[in-house]
Amino acid sequence: MDLTFIGLGYIGASLGAGIVLLGAGLGIGKLAAAALEGTARQPEAGGALRTTMIIAAALIEGLAFFGLVICLLAVMNFAMPKGEAAAANAPVEAHK
Repeated sequence: MDLTFIGLGYIGASLGAGIVLLGAGLGIGKLAAAALEGTARQPEAGGALRTTMIIAAALIEGLAFFGLVICLLAVMNFAMPKGEAAAANAPVEAHK
């Protein structure tokens, strides 16, 4: 049996997870840099900027977590070939 698609599924899911985490890291880094620059320019607005930054960072991390869950589900889907999945769910007949 050719199991190439399982390996390709693992590679695709790992690349997807890496891209998701890279994007989330870049987004949070840019967000923190902008909030720090805004606080340096106007120190009295630091509290409002911090609150807005924490909300936006939580949304970015939630999106990254959602992407990781999708990659994990893709790995679980590729883990068993379709023929074996049908055979595993088929009822076993008793010998007469």
